[in-house]
Amino acid sequence: VQLQASGGGLVQAGGSLRLSCAASGIIFRLITLDWYRQVPGKQRDVVASITSVGGTNYATSVKGRFTISRDNVKSTVYLQMNSLEPEDTGVYYCRVATGGKAYWGQGTQVTVSS
Repeated sequence: VQLQASGGGLVQAGGSLRLSCAASGIIFRLITLDWYRQVPGKQRDVVASITSVGGTNYATSVKGRFTISRDNVKSTVYLQMNSLEPEDTGVYYCRVATGGKAYWGQGTQVTVSS
């Protein structure tokens, strides 16, 4: 299983970014995918999840601002991040769990300046 995340960068508060995570080595359409965020000195926390049938769940802090989506043809999950705040700064990871194991992408840095 391989996960390749991209799309991070530096943006001003109020701006937008879209993260992408391309997956291979899995039956993509059957799995739940997650985006996590980690800041230095803290644990990695889930930001958003999307199930195989498109059900979504969000952390309270990002509801109404972030949207997770998936493209089963491209085996890619996206995280559209709008109205970004400095508190959204961190390394974002995509994650899948399959066959009793969890797999992580390499992480992409998002920095929101005030």
